[in-house]
Formats: sequence, structure tokens, C-alpha cells
Amino acid sequence: MAMENLSKKSDKLPWYDGPTLIDAIDNFTLPEKPTGKALRVPIQDSYSIKGTGVVPVGRVETGVLKKGDKIVIMPTGFEGEIRTIEMHHEEIPQAEPGDNVGISIRGITLQDASRGDCLGHPNDPPTVINPSGKWTGQIIVIWHPTAVAQGYTPVVHAHTAQVAAKFVSLVKKLDQKTGAVIEDSPKFLKRNEAAIVELSPIKKMCLEKYENFPEMGRFAVRDMGRTVAVGIVKDIDTGA
Repeated sequence: MAMENLSKKSDKLPWYDGPTLIDAIDNFTLPEKPTGKALRVPIQDSYSIKGTGVVPVGRVETGVLKKGDKIVIMPTGFEGEIRTIEMHHEEIPQAEPGDNVGISIRGITLQDASRGDCLGHPNDPPTVINPSGKWTGQIIVIWHPTAVAQGYTPVVHAHTAQVAAKFVSLVKKLDQKTGAVIEDSPKFLKRNEAAIVELSPIKKMCLEKYENFPEMGRFAVRDMGRTVAVGIVKDIDTGA
């Protein structure tokens, strides 16, 4: 099959007067980085480096991280100060959304920052949901051998966190196309069904409302090595 109009105008498509594929790609405008929002850096891992100490690594999702900033890591509650920020083995004065960075912080240990934790500024810390709390999610069930019911406790993946969470309530079943409520308090949810549900994590977990931080408000439900459902966070009750 011959490809036409990729990089130069083709005379075989006289009816088409739009740009070539390459021109169209060149004309893309990048969305603005969410630098004006509160700082959120989910931790991917922490490394103990000789002579430097513990270096958490993660990607800035929102906000700006600057050298010298006072920071807090949740849910551990560790507070410290940024000594240096490194990207691609070079020290940088600040990091913006999309930057994968290593962060040297005074006085930090491996217990203070591990995968799934989230770094922010103390004046607007990452939101933590406690086991006594819950979040309301809008989900679509992608796969399940039987059905999702109240009490089901699979593993939830959100940003870099992986935490088991219990379906404490199936609030309502939705029409996937219109979003209209089909059924209140359904007994179970089958494959391809959409719903509003409430989930409670078995240990402290950082999550945000999708409308405030889309990057931190999406989650996937996984079990038996497969994705059971995907969803967004509509509301949070921290349980604190």
C-alpha cells in the first residue's frame, strides 16, 4: 500500500487541500505546563548514594520545585529542605512538570520516601486518604471473571502508588454513553459497566481529585495480573 501526502504534497489526491502529515505534526501546539498549580512529585524510587545520602527520584507532575525549597513528603510526613535537584546527571536550579529528577534532601532516610509517596510544599501538601477514609471514583469495569461486589479488595494503581483498596460501596450504575444513573446501590458490576463507587485504602495513600490534579486523580484497579477497572477520583474523604 503506497503512502501519500506524508512529507510532500501528492498529485494523486487532488481533492485534498490540507497539510501533509509532517506539516500537521509541525503545527501541533504543546499544552501549557501546569506550573501554576501546587507542587506534586510522586516518588518512583529512592536510592542511597555514597557521599550524597538518600536521593528520591520522581517526575514533577504539577507545580515548580526549586533548590532551597522547604518540602513535605506524604504520607510519611517527612519535612526537609531541597539541597540539590539533578536531571540527566546535571544539577538544575528548578524542575517543572514533565521533568524526571533526582532530589537531594537534608536529613532524609529511605523510610521517609519510597515508591508511591508524594512530595509537595508544606503550605499545600499532597492529599492523604487514611484507611478510615475513602474516595469516590467513577469507574468502568474492563474485565472480571465474575463480577465486582462490595468488599472486593484488589490493588489500586495511581501515579506511582500501588495500594490494596476495598470497594466499600457500589453507589450507582451509570449509562456509559450518557452518564445517566441506571441503578442505585447495585449488588454487583460486570464487565463493560460504568459506575460510581467508594473505595477505602488499607494503608495511607496519596490521591487527588481529578478536577484539581488530573495527573494524580486517575487510577487503575488490578487483580490476577490484569486490569479490572479504570477510573477517576470524583471526591475524597480523607478520614483524618
